[in-house]
Amino acid sequence: MAITKQDIIEFLEGATILEINDVVKAIEEHFGVSAAAPVAAAGPAAEEGPAEVTEVSVFLKEIGQAKIAVIKAVKEATGLGLVDAKKIVDAVANGPAAIKEKIKPEEADTIKKTIEAAGAVVEIK
Repeated sequence: MAITKQDIIEFLEGATILEINDVVKAIEEHFGVSAAAPVAAAGPAAEEGPAEVTEVSVFLKEIGQAKIAVIKAVKEATGLGLVDAKKIVDAVANGPAAIKEKIKPEEADTIKKTIEAAGAVVEIK
C-alpha cells in the first residue's frame, strides 16, 4: 500500500516539532536538498546594478595655459566673485581644488564643459 499525501498530512498533524524536524533533516540528507527558504530579496538587487548617482563634486585638476580664462570660467560657472574664483584656481598648485560640491550630475557636466572650454582639466567625482 502506497503512502498518500493525506497520510503524510495526518502524520504531521499528530507529530511534535522535534519529530517533524527529524523528518525534514532526513529528507534533506536523503535527497541532497535544503529546506531553507530562498532569499527573494537578493535577486532583484543584484540585477539592478549600481545605484544611480544623485550628487557629485567638481574638481579643478590643472589650469592649463590660460589662467585668466580659467578664472573667468570658474567665476561664470559657480557664480562666485572674481577673488573667490581666483582662490580656487590658485589652490590647484596644492592639488585638485573643489569647484562645487554635492551638486546634480547634470549641473556638474555643464560646469565641466564650461571650464574645460577655457583650457583647464576638470574631474567629476
